[in-house]
Order: sequence, then C-alpha cells, then structure tokens
Amino acid sequence: MAVAAAEDVKVLSDPLNPFVIRVLIALRLKRVEYELVEVQLAEPKSEILVKSNPVYKMVPVLLHREKSICESAVIVQYIDEEWSDGGGSSSILPADPFDRAIARSWAAYIDDKLTALIRALRVETEAEKATELAGQIRQVLGLLEEAFAECGKGKGFFGGDAVGYLDIALGSCLGWIMALEKGKSVKLLDAEELPRLAGWAERFLAEESVKGLVPDADEHLKIDEVAAARTSATPAA
Repeated sequence: MAVAAAEDVKVLSDPLNPFVIRVLIALRLKRVEYELVEVQLAEPKSEILVKSNPVYKMVPVLLHREKSICESAVIVQYIDEEWSDGGGSSSILPADPFDRAIARSWAAYIDDKLTALIRALRVETEAEKATELAGQIRQVLGLLEEAFAECGKGKGFFGGDAVGYLDIALGSCLGWIMALEKGKSVKLLDAEELPRLAGWAERFLAEESVKGLVPDADEHLKIDEVAAARTSATPAA
C-alpha cells in the first residue's frame, strides 16, 4: 500500500502526551505523512475530539480517510497493518506469533502498572509517599530490564535490531521518567542498577524516528508548571 498523504492522516494530540508520542513514532517508522491537530481536553472539549472519540473523549485519535481509531496500542497496531509495506520499513510488531504475544503482554503491563505509578508520583506531594512510589517504579523497571534481555535477544532494542512495538510502548514514557527524576529528585532509571535498560534508553532517544518527539525533563516540567498555574487560577464552581 502506498504511503498516505498528509491530508489523509490526522492525529488528534495534546502537548507532551506519551500516548500520542507512540502514534507519531509508529507513523515515522512507516514513513507516513500526517497532520497534527492539537485539541482541548479540558471542558468544553474540542468538537472534533468529542465527535471522533465519543466514548472516552481522550487523545490520541488517528483519523484516516475520515475514519477514527482510538487508543494508542490499537492505533500502533493499525498503523503496522495498514502500511504493511511501509515504503520499505520493517514491521513494528514481531513476525513470530509467540514473540508478538509476549510484546503485547509486556506493553499491557507498562500501561497497567508503569503509567499508573508515574501519574501517581507526578502529583504526590508527601515525601514519604513519593519515595515509596519511586521504589515501586524501580521495581517495574527492574522487571522490564529482564524483559529486555528476553525480547531483545542480545540486540539493541526490544524489537531486536530495530525499534519495535515494545520499544514504542516504554520509550514514550521516557520523558515522564526524566521529568520525575529532575522534578522529584529521585533516581528511577539508574545506569548502575539497570545497565541494559539505561543503554537501551540512550539508543532509543537517538533513533531518527524518535528524535524531537520525546520531550526532555525541562519541557515536561515547564508544561506542568503552566498547567498547575492554570488550575490554581480557575475559580471554584
């Protein structure tokens, strides 16, 4: 299938959203042109968002030929299947059915465990609870360090020689992780404790398909400050 033109593919987005980042990386890997459409998530939500994702009213949403696909994991798999020749690009999901199932399983674990802990730590203000949450995140990353050895099979990425499905799932969270390390003064992705995962993170962020998409710690913290100021300035109902 030919690579789509930008007018055929739109991504409904919110700044720095890691789930949107997943979709953008997948589109880059498949060399698909797209238009990024930023929407308002606060009430009143953007009309195009409500229309495209009436159930959750959240981003990301992929609009392809005026049809909407929701949920980042579903969208990435759709992109992999829809642009299967990808203009010469490789598959995002592993070719082997067992390897594909394992990648999906670990990606679900990231969404169920890691992102929930990251969200909790981002808003936690008590030092003791923050330390506890940081420890739980390190435990999750420790399991993912073991998963990297299993899935990567001695190569540079979870997907082997190239960025794949599980790389995208975890890599999209690196901006959050770096921001928490700086903003909360905690160590999460320690190169001494997690050498394989730390090395993987450096390689992932250096990939052409990723450059410029995963925000650094300062970008995240600046957006968080603006959001917090906006919230505190909003009068109570």
